[in-house]
Amino acid sequence: MKEAANLMLQITPQLTINDSEIEIKAIRAQGAGGQNVNKVSSAVHLRFDIRASSLPEEIKNSLLDLTDHRISKDGVIIIKAQTFRTQEQNRDAAVARLIEVIQKALQQEKPRIATRPTKASKTRRLHSKAINSQRKSLRSRVTNNDGT
Repeated sequence: MKEAANLMLQITPQLTINDSEIEIKAIRAQGAGGQNVNKVSSAVHLRFDIRASSLPEEIKNSLLDLTDHRISKDGVIIIKAQTFRTQEQNRDAAVARLIEVIQKALQQEKPRIATRPTKASKTRRLHSKAINSQRKSLRSRVTNNDGT
């Protein structure tokens, strides 16, 4: 399944990982497909151990902090690709998804800048609260002057 041990997978222009760090196993695809789905192992399981990888520590930590269902408790990214009919296309799709997960971990979240509401927005909010209060008070039971 491996082409060569020294192939590098390009994540960003500055970041690459060795192809040997990725374990790809061919499995049988699930679902409809007739006889072919029972005979041919066209689906692909990709496993990438974050802790054992050559990624820098800060990227490893941000990957482990992601809330992605594909990252196990042991720190292994597991991707199953079975969309296509050929094993090569499924392999390429799994590798592309791995690159997406790693790039997602590279994105820095913008810090929130605290702002104060304007006087006009406060006035609009209080005005709408007064209207809603009046509307709800009109829904209450109607009583006569004699208390019935």
